[in-house]
Amino acid sequence: MDAPNRLTDRKRQAILKAAADQFRTYGFDATSVDRIAVAAGVSKRTIYNHFPSKDELFTETLVQLFQTGASALDIPYSSKVGLREQLTELLAHKMRTLADRDFIDLARVAIAEAIHAPERARAMFDRLGEREEGPTAWIRAAQADGKLKPGDPGFASTLLQGQIKTFAFWPQVTLGAAPLGLDEQARVIEASVSMFLAYFGTGAA
Repeated sequence: MDAPNRLTDRKRQAILKAAADQFRTYGFDATSVDRIAVAAGVSKRTIYNHFPSKDELFTETLVQLFQTGASALDIPYSSKVGLREQLTELLAHKMRTLADRDFIDLARVAIAEAIHAPERARAMFDRLGEREEGPTAWIRAAQADGKLKPGDPGFASTLLQGQIKTFAFWPQVTLGAAPLGLDEQARVIEASVSMFLAYFGTGAA
């Protein structure tokens, strides 16, 4: 009874892998469901059984790549560990997630698609935003513990993660910049954490 489910899961993963390769190589418009079906070794009908449209397939492909690294951002808040230490670990995970070359390549395709079809791309970016809930949950817990100032945790999370993206995502996606070296990563993380705590920290031990 479990075999069909496992087979279905394997087909789904084969479709997502083939889609990632095709979208990354040919872009969104030039990639057809027929081409993905051939690359995945499944029928076109099988693809539509899993994904109702090419748009949905592309969104899920990008989300799957991001989710693998984003799960590492679900670091639980601890009242027994210093804020700086926890934030440094959280941002180091974020840095590694954004450095994934496959994700960067597909992000370029997604951004190009957003320029040409913003309405179609909005759902995709909303899905990605949902996967960034980890830092927001961490901030919310630190606020409840009195270690961070009260306020909108989503706003604080966006500011915190934005510092990393400014150096370790947007230049790589839009300008083809090289990934940051380890020393530069550490420098960006240290500055981001210091700025965040200077504004949002309460100074509580």
